Amino acid sequence: MAEERIDGIEVTDQRIQEWSKEAEAGYPVEQLRKRGRKPLGDGASEVVPVRMDQTLLEALAARAEREHVSRSEAIRAAVRDWVNVA
Repeated sequence: MAEERIDGIEVTDQRIQEWSKEAEAGYPVEQLRKRGRKPLGDGASEVVPVRMDQTLLEALAARAEREHVSRSEAIRAAVRDWVNVA
């Protein structure tokens, strides 16, 4: 039977007990990792599917790579520029 590991730490009965005691004692809220994506703009975001042909998609990917941004960031920048919104 293979040993179980979490983040490189062997999961033993003793370790589970330590984690349990740690959890029961509580965690400082400021140390907990935030979940989810960072907010964009001034409110909740909505996913908007966009269809692109292969040529446009390849050009988008190449430009995003040159600019060191994601495709989504590149699309948002293009739309902001088109609608004149900062």
